[in-house]
Amino acid sequence: MSDAKAREKALGALAKEVAAHPEVKGRCTDVFVQALEAEGIDYVFGIPGEENLDFLDSLRQAKSLKLIVTRHEQAAGFMAAIVGRLTGHPAACLSTLGPGATNFATSAAYAHLGGFPCVILTGQKPIRHSKQGHFQIVDIVEHLKPVTKFTKQIAEASTVPYLVRDCVRISKEEKPGPVHLELPEDIAAHDVGEGVHLFPPHPIRRPIADEKAIDKALTLLKAAKRPLVCIAAGCNRKTVQNMMTQFVDKLGLFAVATQMGKGALAENHSNYIGCTALSANDIVHVAIEQADLILNIGHDVVEKPPFFMKPNGTPVVIHMSFSSAETDAVYYPHAEVIGDIGNALWQIKEKLEPQKHWDSSFFAHCREVVQKNVFEGKHTASSNFPMNIQSVVRTLRAALEPSAILCLDNGMYKIHVARDFPALQPNTVLLDNALATMGAGLPAAIAAKLIEPTKQVVALCGDGGFMMNSQEIETALRLGLHLTCIVLNDSGYGMIKWKQGTSGFPCWGLDYHNPDFVKYAESYGAKGHRLEKAADLPALLKKCLTEPAVHLLEIPISYVSSDLELNVELKKVVADLRAEATSWAGKSGSPPAKRARK
Repeated sequence: MSDAKAREKALGALAKEVAAHPEVKGRCTDVFVQALEAEGIDYVFGIPGEENLDFLDSLRQAKSLKLIVTRHEQAAGFMAAIVGRLTGHPAACLSTLGPGATNFATSAAYAHLGGFPCVILTGQKPIRHSKQGHFQIVDIVEHLKPVTKFTKQIAEASTVPYLVRDCVRISKEEKPGPVHLELPEDIAAHDVGEGVHLFPPHPIRRPIADEKAIDKALTLLKAAKRPLVCIAAGCNRKTVQNMMTQFVDKLGLFAVATQMGKGALAENHSNYIGCTALSANDIVHVAIEQADLILNIGHDVVEKPPFFMKPNGTPVVIHMSFSSAETDAVYYPHAEVIGDIGNALWQIKEKLEPQKHWDSSFFAHCREVVQKNVFEGKHTASSNFPMNIQSVVRTLRAALEPSAILCLDNGMYKIHVARDFPALQPNTVLLDNALATMGAGLPAAIAAKLIEPTKQVVALCGDGGFMMNSQEIETALRLGLHLTCIVLNDSGYGMIKWKQGTSGFPCWGLDYHNPDFVKYAESYGAKGHRLEKAADLPALLKKCLTEPAVHLLEIPISYVSSDLELNVELKKVVADLRAEATSWAGKSGSPPAKRARK
């Protein structure tokens, strides 16, 4: 191409860029909706109120923005956060002032700690004149400040386009999270005036890691004898499974994952050991104890630490993430590789070859122990009824396609999903190990099904968490979704009971009575099912997954086997494994007992 043609092409592109900022006129809320649409936001979840009526009317006339009316603002916030979690791009959630807006606090904290982009929109009484004193008025900007990346009241209609542009940018930047705009009723009714333009987004490339940081990581990796990879939440924010797989395949490195890192490396991979579902003293922790270097990818200290660092001791830790490490008493890495994770993995992969002195034999042995005691443990094949949670998890994995999305609430079963349920693709196990809130499972499933309509979607909830947002069954039905909500019924707050028992306290204060869940689901128009014996679960799951409808499946559950496995049997397995680690002669690549038999 000649220089003249290149200049002509560049000028044409520039002209298009300038023309992409159209002037907007009219009502503030009309411009607000146009600005959201220009950002590519598809959904607004929530419950409008009196102070949002102008905005609601503008939404009625929107070209592409869809309003999803929910039955609780908290659920709307969870839905918006899950859209951000799955796509990397925010959805919006809407409420009125006062009690509607304060209901966003939990879902805002959920998105803030978890790193899920979303835009929170709230109304407010008029700010330039008021006829109702302080009725319903709460300072929502200050209220949401600790749990958002940005929060502001709109005091001038003409500022809407650039505030929307900036909010979406801030929401998506690492670490992603929620942002908030408050639109007072009188400002909503104003016209924006002349000379106001939209500010459509432009692509922003993520920075890549510095060459010197890569070189330091290479030096440390080459010097290590037993390097181990730890995969955390950041690896699921920007999908890196393909590069992660190439990385461990070429270098032969073994890996563990945190709860929110599940699926960033397929968990049926031969070099995947297991998930750090417990805080300590699990099989994977014994593997971690034997590592002299950990490449910790995408870790954030909001998630329970996958390991605890000790001053002047191993392991050496390389922090690889989009942003620098936030240090605390148990996490203070020795080196940092900051930038796009996928690119950093590629740079190291291209410059590093497997080292002859690396010894991964004990990690391979730990993987065998996990396979035998976790994925194929005796409790997973039990026919007990009420069912063992391990057996439920194994049956569910067998019933679901690799791309199916499992949305968790929070409870005792979450530990077993993290330990026992192999995630085969990124963002297919949507659990929360940051805020760890109850009530998110069903709203998360609704949002996931909207975003991925062709995939199987299942919400796995405890009876306690399900009842916190069970009313969203009606939302799912109104949207015509095909999804399954499994309710694990033990008539109590099971995880706290477990903790109560392990702490030496008597069991007290954590039991309740449940409704008839089948009739409850049917009262909305959903299909209700109750499991009567363990052997029927595969057939019931198949029915729920293949018959288009909103299904609720109640499973009577017992956590007795959970207590036995985690508090008794696991201690022996870990003690035996630590004893093996002490006497392990890694050069042979096999445990001492096997060498003796040879």
